[in-house]
Amino acid sequence: MKPINVGLLGIGTVGGGTFRVLQRNSEEISRRAGCEIRMTMIADRDVARAKSVAGDAARVTGDALDVLNNPDIDIVVELIGGYGAARDLVLKAIAAGKHVVTANKALLALHGNEIFAAARAKGVTVCFEAAVGGGIPIIKSLREGLTANRIEWIAGIINGTSNFILSEMRDKGAAFADVLKEAQRMGYAEADPTFDIEGVDAAHKLSIMAAIGFGIPVQFGKAHVEGISRLAQQDIRYAEELGYRIKLLGIAKRKPAGFELRVHPTLIPARQLLANVEGVMNAILVKGDAVGQTMYYGAGAGAEPTASAVVADLVDVARMLTADPEHRVPHLAFQPDRLSDAPILPMGEVETSNYLRLRVEDKAGVLADITRILANEGISIEALVQKEPSAGEKQVDIILLTHLAQEKKVDAAIARIEALPVVFGKITRIRMEALK
Repeated sequence: MKPINVGLLGIGTVGGGTFRVLQRNSEEISRRAGCEIRMTMIADRDVARAKSVAGDAARVTGDALDVLNNPDIDIVVELIGGYGAARDLVLKAIAAGKHVVTANKALLALHGNEIFAAARAKGVTVCFEAAVGGGIPIIKSLREGLTANRIEWIAGIINGTSNFILSEMRDKGAAFADVLKEAQRMGYAEADPTFDIEGVDAAHKLSIMAAIGFGIPVQFGKAHVEGISRLAQQDIRYAEELGYRIKLLGIAKRKPAGFELRVHPTLIPARQLLANVEGVMNAILVKGDAVGQTMYYGAGAGAEPTASAVVADLVDVARMLTADPEHRVPHLAFQPDRLSDAPILPMGEVETSNYLRLRVEDKAGVLADITRILANEGISIEALVQKEPSAGEKQVDIILLTHLAQEKKVDAAIARIEALPVVFGKITRIRMEALK
């Protein structure tokens, strides 16, 4: 059987891991693929670094176009990241008739629909298992393993940096800023951590999973996105006291009028499996109508965990090339002409329970004013806790847990409550999910 030749764009952390895994496990991979998979060409701006990793095993170039224009290359692996140059290179690879494997969630979240359409027109495939969840095989599970199911919802911890920060804030009682510095020192957070801590990275991944799970186009731009940078230590503590934990979740839900697509800090019951995913680990819960709930857990990042998914995609393409390429699995699981046009629901239409923390004047009648406003908006209270004031203080914290309420009604109630002269500062609101 003719060997499959692979060209790699970018030999950084994941690229280096992919090269090493292919080299180390070459015999096992060949047995699974039915043919030899060889990385014969590598493009990287740092040619010296690339040569130090590859040695004499692959030709190294500083120009990615050398890879794309090489007629002997069957598959291009894009691991340079970003969505400017990466988009151009992937589209050029497709135009050249190359199959593409990528770990680039930002690229697919912003340009996936365009890229998949180009691949269909050219008769090649784009594989992206490593784009979501690192080494967790969630894409294959959604696209193939759960294909008999009507997916009802997806909820996941899909950013290891934010999960590490929340775990440390809870366990050590440390402030957000201090834990972020520790995460950067340990290499868990970038020098600019914005995408991680503000929920953007998680939203990229969620939009891809939702597209596959629900059979809709990728719609990152319509996702509601909130991060963890404004979470206070006392909210972590109060949540624990109430039997909950705060996690940054990506949540996609099927509703009668459309689909919810949202990323935000979320209170979930402490007994839930998802609540006990700690540190930099990732976990994704999927509920299907036939199978019920299934959970996928593992390392969401790292050189070789992510390389595991990249190489799995290479094997899939190799199998396809040696079998029947006309009957490959569609990029987004559903046939392109059967994608749903149901809308992503505006956040104001979404219903959740809520945790509300208010700083109020410690005097009679305050609670009555607050509960009256909530009642006027049709919001009922599940639980209420008033903390004791510190010695000499005239202000106290009140924590309210609400029943299900529409987002726009909660927003209206919060605005009215914040306008009361007995309420100090902004109200902290964290949405809650039972994940049933």
